[in-house]
Amino acid sequence: MQTVLYPYQGNLYVNLTNRCPCRCTFCLRQTKDEMDGSGSLWLEHEPTVQEVKDELAKHDLSVYGELVFCGFGEPTERLDAIVEITKYVKSISSIPVRVNTNGLSDLINGRDTAADFVGVDAVSISLNTPDPAEYLRLTRSKFGPGSFEAMLGFAGRVKNYVPRVTLSTVSTTITHEEEERCAGICRELGVTYRIRPFE
Repeated sequence: MQTVLYPYQGNLYVNLTNRCPCRCTFCLRQTKDEMDGSGSLWLEHEPTVQEVKDELAKHDLSVYGELVFCGFGEPTERLDAIVEITKYVKSISSIPVRVNTNGLSDLINGRDTAADFVGVDAVSISLNTPDPAEYLRLTRSKFGPGSFEAMLGFAGRVKNYVPRVTLSTVSTTITHEEEERCAGICRELGVTYRIRPFE
């Protein structure tokens, strides 16, 4: 039985895909198969929208803080599924919906995807570093040098459709000066900056 939904830190997570255009040097899936007893997050097959709905029906959504699209892959590889599932969840519950993403949705889907996120309450994007070259070294994005600017462009557009957009870096992985530069980037974009703890 594969893990499609798993609880983590008071939220319910949706594991839609193992596909990702990046091979981040720090990616958790290089060193572990699960998150806090979730069971393996490596999928035998990508769950259909109906399979996700069937799994959601087994949970009392009111006990969770958020429903979060985040597993062992980049959720916007399945943007259509995110859209459908979000609409369904909003029809049965008041739980906030968040998407954790690398911000490369436009490159993955070959178009401006910001408007697809209507209905989502929060988008969290991994900024990682204020430097485009370092970003590419860290993420090893298959899209190459344009990835950093594409991620920032997506962040600047998706804030017009989503109430809370946050760009994050990981504590202890960059200098305080770099964190200040990241904060400046977020101020320019009009989004929130968060330094998240190292996991």
